[in-house]
Amino acid sequence: MALGNSSIDPASFTTLRLLSGAGALILISSFSGYKRKTFLAPDWPSAAMLFFYAATFSFAYVSLRTGTGALILFGAVQTTMMLGVILAGERPSKLVWIGLLVALGGLVYMVSPGLTAPPLIGSLLMAIAGGAWGIYSLRGRRTGRNPLLDTTGNFVGALPIAALVSAIGIGDLHLTSNGLILAVISGGVASGVGYVIWYKALQGLSATRAATVQLSVPVLAAYAGTIVLSEEVTFRLVLSAILILGGIAVSLNQKTATVE
Repeated sequence: MALGNSSIDPASFTTLRLLSGAGALILISSFSGYKRKTFLAPDWPSAAMLFFYAATFSFAYVSLRTGTGALILFGAVQTTMMLGVILAGERPSKLVWIGLLVALGGLVYMVSPGLTAPPLIGSLLMAIAGGAWGIYSLRGRRTGRNPLLDTTGNFVGALPIAALVSAIGIGDLHLTSNGLILAVISGGVASGVGYVIWYKALQGLSATRAATVQLSVPVLAAYAGTIVLSEEVTFRLVLSAILILGGIAVSLNQKTATVE
């Protein structure tokens, strides 16, 4: 809503999102009884990945529709994480490979040339955002530490990079009151509070159920884009969603079934 309607420039949106997200997470961490020094020491590579995700996400959504962007992002995240596990030495089954190839085929079809194809630059930026978030997630999973503290520290660590980018692009500064409010809500509520709720929900979900729940995200985003922003749901989007989400579902269910 903020970026598609040009209520704010992407660099400012990124900085405000990270700033409000960091503020919300610091408050939540403090009220949870954690000392400040425990969450103000970011993992700098992870903080950099968080920034790249937030920045490319913002610049991508200048030209992408809500559902299209969410689908590309989700597909890129899951594909990156699966490839990361494979590169780490895990040997997946043939069904996992088939699911991964189907999902990749859906992504290729989504961005292939055509009248209803999304803008190429926006699509590539969103794919990069998904890759960055996938790497961020893989790094977080390997640490085995408190996810709330890790996320808080990384939001804080991403702020200097975001501020530098905003300073470099000061000539393109464009900020309205509506854009400011939406950026703060995106960071403080949807990102900060949203991540805390997600981590809490994970405590009561099996690996398979959590993975299945995540498959609803692009669908919900597309539905919300239709209702709130009057965006059109195209045949390309529906078919791509079936291929991407179906392929990922097959791969995830095969992986998590062995874990459980």
